[in-house]
Amino acid sequence: MIRPSPSADRRSPVSRRRPIRTLAWTVGFAAFALNDASALAYEAALTEAPAAVAAPATASGITSPQEAFGHAVGADYHLVNYTQWEAYLKTLASQSDRMKLVEIGKSSEGRTQYIAIVSTPQNLANLDRYQEIARRLAKAEGVNEEQARAMSAEGKAVVWIDGGLHSTETVPPQALIAAVHEWLTAEDPEALRVLNDTIILFAPLNPDGMELVSNWYMRNADPLKREFASIPVLYQKYVGHDNNRDYYLSAMAETTNVNRQFFREWFPQIIYNHHQTAPAGTVVFMPPFRDPFNYNYDPLVMGTLSEVGAAMHSRLIEEGKPGSTMRSGASYSTWNNGMERSITYFHNAVGLLTEITGHPTPSQISLIPQNQLARNDLPMPVAPQTWHFAQSIEYSQSINRAVLNYASRNKDRLLFNIWRMGQNAIDKGNTDTWRITPTGVEALVEAAQGQTAVAGRRGVDPALYEQVLRDPARRDPRGYVIPADQADLPNAVAFLNSLIKTGVDVDRATRAFTIGDKTYPAGSYVVKTAQAYRPHVLDMFEPQDHPHDLQYPGGPPA
Repeated sequence: MIRPSPSADRRSPVSRRRPIRTLAWTVGFAAFALNDASALAYEAALTEAPAAVAAPATASGITSPQEAFGHAVGADYHLVNYTQWEAYLKTLASQSDRMKLVEIGKSSEGRTQYIAIVSTPQNLANLDRYQEIARRLAKAEGVNEEQARAMSAEGKAVVWIDGGLHSTETVPPQALIAAVHEWLTAEDPEALRVLNDTIILFAPLNPDGMELVSNWYMRNADPLKREFASIPVLYQKYVGHDNNRDYYLSAMAETTNVNRQFFREWFPQIIYNHHQTAPAGTVVFMPPFRDPFNYNYDPLVMGTLSEVGAAMHSRLIEEGKPGSTMRSGASYSTWNNGMERSITYFHNAVGLLTEITGHPTPSQISLIPQNQLARNDLPMPVAPQTWHFAQSIEYSQSINRAVLNYASRNKDRLLFNIWRMGQNAIDKGNTDTWRITPTGVEALVEAAQGQTAVAGRRGVDPALYEQVLRDPARRDPRGYVIPADQADLPNAVAFLNSLIKTGVDVDRATRAFTIGDKTYPAGSYVVKTAQAYRPHVLDMFEPQDHPHDLQYPGGPPA
C-alpha cells in the first residue's frame, strides 16, 4: 500500500532492506547521527557518578534525610534543593550496596542528571544481563515465544519512578528523596521480595527547576513568608511547564536523557511519573484514566494499566488512606503521545500518572459536596482538613509500594507481555491491517443510513464491516519512505532524529529502488512499521483522528 505524504512526496511505504549509513547533518545533537547499526549511535554511555564525600551514617550505615538536611523530608516549610539532593545521592551510593548511581546526561543549565538504580547487591552485579533481557524482550525482533518465556523467568521487572518534572509541584521531588532512602534501608519481607524481583530506577527529572523553586521558597527566613508563586522565570529555561509535552519530539536535553533510558538503555515495563495537584476535595488522582483510548497502541497496555491502578487504589484503602479518585475524577486521558507517562503506551509499556495534593506550607482539603459520596471513581472520600506536607510524602510512599509490589508479583507477566506486544506489532507490520478510527466509524454509520435493520438483531448489516472498515484503501501502511532528493531534507532529518531518540528503527537505502511507479534515490530513509514500536510510528506519521470529546453534547471540549 502506498500512503502519500500530506506535504510534497516525503513519505510512502516500503519494506526495510539495508541498514542506514552515516548522515553528517544532525539537529544540534552530535550523538544523534544516523549510523550503520540502523539506529542512533548513543556514544554518551552511562557512567558512574564520582564518589561521595563521607557523611555521617545511622546505625544501619545509611545517612537519613534528617541527618543530611537537618529536617525530615516532608517537614512543613522546608524544601531540599537539587545541590543538596545530588550530594545526598552520592552519599547514599557510597554507603549502600543496594544502589548504583549513574549519570544520564546534563540538564539545560548544565547540571548532572542521574538515575539511582536500586535492587539487591546480587542483581546490581548482573545489571548488564538484566538490561540485555529487558532490551531483547522490548524490541522483540529475533526472539521466539520459547526464548521470551525463558528470558521472562530469568529477568527482573524494571520499574522507573520519577519526580520533579514540574518543579512547582513540590511533593514529587521531595518524595523521591524519601523513597530512595526507604528502599536502601527497608528490611520487611515485602521490600526484600521487591528488591529481589525488580530493578528500580529512581529519577529526578528537572534538576534546574528543583534548584530554582527550592531556593526561591527557602529564601525567606520567616517560614510563614515562604512561597514560590512569585518566581519570575520558567522552571525549565526554554519551555517551562511544557517540558511534559516534549516526549515525542525530544527537543530538550532532559527529555532526551530520559527517552534514552526508556527506549535505548533500560526499557522499563512500568514508568511511574509523580505529579500534583489533586482534584479539589480529594488527595490524589491515580489510574485508570477516562477515554479517549488511542487506537494506535496495543490493548494489552490498557489492560495492564487497569490492573496496576486497581492495586494502587486498593493499597491506600487497605492502609486507611482516603481520598483517591480515578477516571471521571479528572480530565486525564491516554490519547496524547507527547507526555512522559503517555509516550510509554506507544512503546508497549505501562505509564502511570498520579496527581497528589500537598505543599510545604500547610494547605486545606476542600469540602466539595459531591465528593463526599462514595462512588466507583472515588471509593473512599476524604474529610475536609488541614493537610501537611508529610502526609503527601506518606501517600506517595504507599503508592510506590503498591506499584513495586505489583511488579514483583507479576514479574514474569510484565516481561513476557512487553515481548508479546512487540511481537504483535511486528506481525501487524508484516500483513494487511486496519485500525478502527473515529472517521472509520462515522463512515460506517453513514453507509448504514436508510438500511433496514437486520431481522432479529440490533445494529446494522454486518456486511458493512468488510465493505467499510476493511476497505483496501483504508489499509494501514507497511512503512514510509523519506526521499533523499526532497527540497528540505534537513527538516525531514530532524523529524527522523526525533523518531530515533524515541527508539524507532530507521534505515537508509544504499541504492535506488522502485515501489510501483515511483523510484527513490539512494540515501532515502525508510521507516518500517514491522517493528516493536509500530504504534509510535503510526502515531507520528498518520493524521491525528481524535474523537469528539465534549463535556456534554454541544458543549466545550473536555
